[in-house]
Amino acid sequence: MKSVQDIADAIIAREGGYVNDPDDPGGATKYGVTLGTLQRLGLDLDHDGRTTARDVQKLTRAQARDIFVEHYFHRPRIDELPPVIQASVFDMYVNSGSNAVRILQRLLVDMGQQVAVDGKIGPNTIEAAHIAQSLAPDHLADAYGIARRNYYYKLADRRPTSRKYARTKDGKKGGWIKRAEDFISKRYHLSEAEHRARVSVWG
Repeated sequence: MKSVQDIADAIIAREGGYVNDPDDPGGATKYGVTLGTLQRLGLDLDHDGRTTARDVQKLTRAQARDIFVEHYFHRPRIDELPPVIQASVFDMYVNSGSNAVRILQRLLVDMGQQVAVDGKIGPNTIEAAHIAQSLAPDHLADAYGIARRNYYYKLADRRPTSRKYARTKDGKKGGWIKRAEDFISKRYHLSEAEHRARVSVWG
C-alpha cells in the first residue's frame, strides 16, 4: 500500500508546475497549492511581509507535500476513512476542497447511510464509510470515482469556462476526466465515444 507521502507526490506530479489561469477560480497555483491556501496558512516564502503570487512561484515540492499531508489529509480526517478510498478522496480534496467530502457523503446517502452532506468528515461520516465498505468491499472505490467523474461533468455543464478541463480541443477526455478515471477500474472507464456523447451538448 502506498504511503501518504507517495500519494502526495503523485498529486504534485499530476498538478504540475506554476500556472495562473484566469479561468481557474483557484488563481495562481503551483503543484496544486493555490495562493489562497498560502494566504490561509500565513506562508510568506519570500519574506516581504505579504503572501502573493511570488510566494506561490517560490514553493518547493517538499513544501507542497508537507502542506498536502498535514492540511489536506490528516486535518480533514481523510486518514480515518477506509483505506481503499483514501487516495481518491485525498486527490479530490486537493483539487476541489470540501466538495470531495460532499461527493462521498452523497454517495453514502445513496447507499442507504444516514449522514449530513456538509463537507466535513466527522464520526458519522467515518462510520458510514466503513459500513459502506463492509457492505460493498469491491465497489466503494469505483463508486466514489464514478461519482467524482460525474461531478466534473456537471460542473462543466454549469460553467462553460471550465469545459476545457473536461474536454480537450479535439474532443477527447480532458484532465479532470482522466484524473477521476485514474481511481476507477478500467472496466468502468468511459469509451471515447461515450465521452463525446456526454459532452456533445456543449457544442
